[in-house]
Amino acid sequence: MSEYEIAQPTTGSLLTVTVTRRAIPMKYMLQFRENAEEQTKHKDPALQDAYFGGWGTYIGSIAQSGVMVSGEGLLSPDTATTLRIEDGTRQVSDGPFADIADIKEMLSGYVIIDVPDLDAALEWAAKAPCATAGSVEVRPVLPPPGE
Repeated sequence: MSEYEIAQPTTGSLLTVTVTRRAIPMKYMLQFRENAEEQTKHKDPALQDAYFGGWGTYIGSIAQSGVMVSGEGLLSPDTATTLRIEDGTRQVSDGPFADIADIKEMLSGYVIIDVPDLDAALEWAAKAPCATAGSVEVRPVLPPPGE
């Protein structure tokens, strides 16, 4: 709650106005990006348990907190199909839009959370396993029209 003194334009007398700010929860998408080394852990039997265990603990804590709206992990970029429309013609190609060897970080999954503000979203992003071996992009979700 904040109080402000405002001078009335006609009389010059001061009015005290009290403003109450209420946090309005907002949805944020946490986009998880991993470097190539992290991506290889998916398939390495010696590293899979630790890799998926870390993610399981992280996602479990988000879900248990009640802020998780939805989320999914993604298969590696070599499983992607890319579509473009050029001159009205559909162009479909196997794989990602760029050569995998040139990509420094690959989108590996996302979670949508409903939290009071960006600071809360950043707190969750900082706990992601890929925050130290890639990055987490935090982006507000576009609200439905009229909200």
